[in-house]
Amino acid sequence: MCGIFAYLNFNVNRERRYILEVLLNGLRRLEYRGYDSSGISIDSSSISENVILSPPPLVYRQEGNIESLVKSVYEEVAATKLNLEESFSVHAGIAHTRWATHGEPSPKNSHPQTSGPENEFVVVHNGVITNYEVLKETLMRHGFTFESDTDTEVIPKLAKYVYDKANEGQAENTVLFSDVVLEVMRHLDGAYALIFKSRHYPNELIACKRGGPLLLGVKELTEDENSGASFSDFKILKDGQPKELFISSDANALVEHTKKVLVIEDGEVVHLKDGGVTILKFENEKGKNSGALCRPASVQRALSILEMEVEQINKGKYKHYMQKEIHEQPESLRTTMRGRLIRGGSSKAKSVLLGGIKDHLKTIRRSRRILFIGCGTSYNAALAARPILEELSGIPVTMEIASDLVDRQGPIYREDTAVFVSQSGETADTLQALEYALENGALCVGITNTVGSAIARNTHCGVHINAGAEIGVASTKAYTSQIAVMAMLALAIADDTISNQDRREAIIDSLFELPSRVKEVLKLDHEMEELAQQLIDEQSLLVFGRGYNYATALEGALKVKEVSLMHSEGILAGEMKHGPLALVDENLPIVVIATRDNCFSKQQSVIQQLHARKGRLIVMCSKGDAVSVCPSGASRVIEVPQVEDCLQPVINIIPLQLLAYHLTVLRGFNVDQPRNLAKSVTTQ
Repeated sequence: MCGIFAYLNFNVNRERRYILEVLLNGLRRLEYRGYDSSGISIDSSSISENVILSPPPLVYRQEGNIESLVKSVYEEVAATKLNLEESFSVHAGIAHTRWATHGEPSPKNSHPQTSGPENEFVVVHNGVITNYEVLKETLMRHGFTFESDTDTEVIPKLAKYVYDKANEGQAENTVLFSDVVLEVMRHLDGAYALIFKSRHYPNELIACKRGGPLLLGVKELTEDENSGASFSDFKILKDGQPKELFISSDANALVEHTKKVLVIEDGEVVHLKDGGVTILKFENEKGKNSGALCRPASVQRALSILEMEVEQINKGKYKHYMQKEIHEQPESLRTTMRGRLIRGGSSKAKSVLLGGIKDHLKTIRRSRRILFIGCGTSYNAALAARPILEELSGIPVTMEIASDLVDRQGPIYREDTAVFVSQSGETADTLQALEYALENGALCVGITNTVGSAIARNTHCGVHINAGAEIGVASTKAYTSQIAVMAMLALAIADDTISNQDRREAIIDSLFELPSRVKEVLKLDHEMEELAQQLIDEQSLLVFGRGYNYATALEGALKVKEVSLMHSEGILAGEMKHGPLALVDENLPIVVIATRDNCFSKQQSVIQQLHARKGRLIVMCSKGDAVSVCPSGASRVIEVPQVEDCLQPVINIIPLQLLAYHLTVLRGFNVDQPRNLAKSVTTQ
């Protein structure tokens, strides 16, 4: 949800104008995550090494989109006659996009939040501080006043309190910046990612996290950025080598600057000072220790290289990210399956190789049940894969919405395998369910699109879907890649059985053909635009599916509602006569998914019953079935290519994705950033 970005240049001269643009462009790269306000903090002037207390940092905050912030920043710069050409050899700036949780969107509730009028400590925050009310009351008793309605404001004020207490009676600063932050962390409950800036510690930044995503990017300016020839671990580098350091909650904001990154782990404090990077491990994760300040031992870890290109986060020839990502699905599916499908030969059977789970397959096969756990689109993808996993493995598969599992503390046992599905790998509800499953001893498997994410790090094993960067808030290519991965998971689990070998090989053949079939169904783009024109003024849409395509009904309805803001509902067709039939008349548009699978004849019956009640039908069927499915010719028909039944949801969702996209554009809404929604839901 909230986005964090920071930039520090060391021993390389950068003008204030350049620094502002780096920070503001960093925020632009984070826009897709969802936000309602934004802000930045920079220095008011160059800071001398001999200065005891630097001038207060400047803080700019604005409600609305990034361009509103840009306009207000440059207006204020002009009004205060701040010199945009002033050069800084060292400068630390921070920036933030906020998605409101505590307090309505407004400048006072935007980040960075500060410790008071002098901006002694300035903080940006992603997450929620659950004990902020207690901390706020305590700080108010010590004379602090609060200006915002946020939970975040307690953090910089607590930092000032800790700093003042540590230096009480001292003539000069005697406490390290990292010690202040460590002490602040001990008092915070909840999930968070934080960056601190302070006038008491000029040209320094500190980042820390417990739950929220955070990455450090390193660019040493004398290196070939693509060579990978960088220092292999972090030591305090005081050799004066020019470098630029970046901190972000999202790799998309880093890739245009550097591919050399470190994923900051929970409980770590990353201190940027004098061009060096020091990592301190906060040993007590719960933060309950009391007493004097302590300094844990430093940690040294290797950098990793981002496997993404700048082109992936640009729109290219497309008008919108959602449009681009829908049309990228043939290639994203190829990438998902590359190196994982084995065609076999004269002496070798067709098979699937998933390296991330191969050492745990025996344990999974012995499971007494498999739980699929996810939220939203990821839950729907798992639902689409459940039938084939049950069929091939013979293991009962249960579906769990992550938040509901945690709320009711549903039973999980050591003999269970829990599969956690999340595009970002940082979904807060899914992470809490993962913690619960780990506590109960289940084998935990992660399926994510983000290397180094919390789910990827904390599960016992897993599979990356490798769909590439997905910028649009409404997930499209990640959904289809998730289904493909879970179908391959089912194949891998059942690889030791002979009885269903023909079925497995048929699915593998269909997986090889899937990208070309997706390319074929994308040709319906214009047809879906015409359908959207007919539905533009409608208030509601029903989608009926069953079997493999119950998930398609749910996901198609979700796409329509989240971007076009039209009410839509996915309904299990078997439940039609248990209530939903009362809604049917000649005005309400109804999509019925009736492609060929074991539910085909039942869906034909559904169509007849809806037609008998003068339902306004839109029928999706396999190519060549239009006449048999709709003999009266009264319905609008969408014909799609036929693939193996368990992969048909990948094909069937694409016309509905296109419909949702065109409805949104025609209705004049923001298709990439739907109202009130965020890409990565990192708060509960």
